[in-house]
Amino acid sequence: MIVDDHPFLREGVKAVIETQEDLAVVAEAESGEQALALYPTRLPDIVLMDLQMPGIGGVDTIAAMRSNWPHARIVVLTTYSGDAQALRALRAGASGYLLKNTLRKELLDTIRSVHAGGKHLNAQVASSIAFHVIEDALTEREIGVLSLAASGNSNKQIAAKLAVSEETVKGHMKLIFAKLGASDRTHAVTIAAKRGIITL
Repeated sequence: MIVDDHPFLREGVKAVIETQEDLAVVAEAESGEQALALYPTRLPDIVLMDLQMPGIGGVDTIAAMRSNWPHARIVVLTTYSGDAQALRALRAGASGYLLKNTLRKELLDTIRSVHAGGKHLNAQVASSIAFHVIEDALTEREIGVLSLAASGNSNKQIAAKLAVSEETVKGHMKLIFAKLGASDRTHAVTIAAKRGIITL
C-alpha cells in the first residue's frame, strides 16, 4: 500500500513496483486517516509511508498502525534526511527509511528486504543518526523554546508564553546553542529544522 498525499509520487512508485512480477500495489491512500481505514481491508505485506501529510502525519500513522496491527511492515518514503525525524519514525515502528531521491536505486530491494523481516535505513540518514547519537539531545522544553523562537518570538515573549522568567529562557537558549553547535538563534533554528528536530 502506498500512502502519500501527492498523486504523482504514488503513480511513479506504482509504475516502478508494477514492473515486477512478484510485487503488486493493492491499495493507495492520500492521508494517514485513509491509510488506517484501508489497512485492515487489504492487509498489505508492506506499507510505503510519507511523513508529511495533512491530518495525521506519517509518524503518528505508523504508531497507530503498529499498535493495531503489530505485524505491519512500514517503509518511510520521505524527502527529509534529518536524523531526528528518522529516529521518530523508527521508534514509532517503521522497518525502513528511504529518501525519495534514492527510490529508483533502493525501492525494490528495500521492499523485498523488509518483507523478508529485515530493516533498511538509507546510508545518508544512518550516518547522520550515528554522528548525532553521541551528543546530548534537546529536551522537550528546549524544543518548545526553539520552536517559539523559530516563530519569531523574542525571549521576553517566549518567557510570557511558557510562564517562566526571561533568564530561564536565556539559560535554555545557551544550552540549545551548545548542544547544536550553533552560533545564534537563526543558526540554531536552521540546524534544528534541517535535522527534523523542529518543523517550520
